[in-house]
Amino acid sequence: MTTLQDLSHARPLPPAAVPPSAELLRRTLRRHAAGVTVVTVPGPAGFTATSFTSVSLQPALVSFYLSATASAAPAVRAAELFAVHLLDRRQEQLAGRFARSGIDRFEGTDWTPDEHGVPLLHGAAAWLTARPVLFQEIGDHLLVVGEVAAAGAGEGGAPLVYHDGAFGGFAC
Repeated sequence: MTTLQDLSHARPLPPAAVPPSAELLRRTLRRHAAGVTVVTVPGPAGFTATSFTSVSLQPALVSFYLSATASAAPAVRAAELFAVHLLDRRQEQLAGRFARSGIDRFEGTDWTPDEHGVPLLHGAAAWLTARPVLFQEIGDHLLVVGEVAAAGAGEGGAPLVYHDGAFGGFAC
């Protein structure tokens, strides 16, 4: 169940004297380290995402964003299920492949379709499949919220992270 709060009565914030440029915002947000995932849908189609997050445990909900104009956006909108693969530090090449446009991202990728046709990538640190319950355009992106249908984890290992325009690892 999705509940939207009406904020029309909320007191608006005063406008910024000069809104930050897209480049300044991009430079600022590059300082935020994020886990790297690959989202896949039947087709097959898929893309690298760093916007993945858990939303709720009861019900089990997750979310991610993608550009509304991304090549994978039509397939994501049409999908009845999607998979999210949390990548291991050793999967930098896979993350790079699914971040590149204009190529067959599945060529040379080790994967199998599940019983619903959702591509499952081999070797991910963890994965889940989910049924979309909300698509919401927000700015120039599409928010997708899904209810988790299945999940699994591999042997563990260091996560792949993205920071300041590059993939890297995490050390405790």
